[in-house]
Amino acid sequence: MTSIKLLNTIRVLTKLDSSSIDLPGSEIATIDFADEILCIQFSKAFIIRTMAGSIERTRWWQRGKLIFTNAEMLSAFHTGSPLICTGGDVTENLYTFRDMIPIPFAGRGQIRCVLRFKDQDQTLQAIAQGVRLEMEDVAKYIEHIRDHK
Repeated sequence: MTSIKLLNTIRVLTKLDSSSIDLPGSEIATIDFADEILCIQFSKAFIIRTMAGSIERTRWWQRGKLIFTNAEMLSAFHTGSPLICTGGDVTENLYTFRDMIPIPFAGRGQIRCVLRFKDQDQTLQAIAQGVRLEMEDVAKYIEHIRDHK
């Protein structure tokens, strides 16, 4: 009986809500690089939220900053604003997040960022030793996402 309670407790603890920025479609207001700090300012980061135990997901938007420290630009990138992200990879040590960034997100070590943008031939490519995501204000609800099968 005790082992059944423990197993049920473990199942409950492993069911967590999750949120992540969905990079394709997210709007970037500015990209600034100075003093080895790369700051990507999202004017509208699209967020996908999944609640534990639910098959439905929800879409939200929120402002925020993705900040890379001790950064080095690997490509010359000249920004016009605003930009629409079409996808990319953010790598933190061994983990590569393709077309998304988990919330919360922070890391140190070998960090790499490659982002692509709508109507841009160039990609943003950078490496860094630290990264953190800072969300601003309150997320605004957009819609429920229902997978149609």
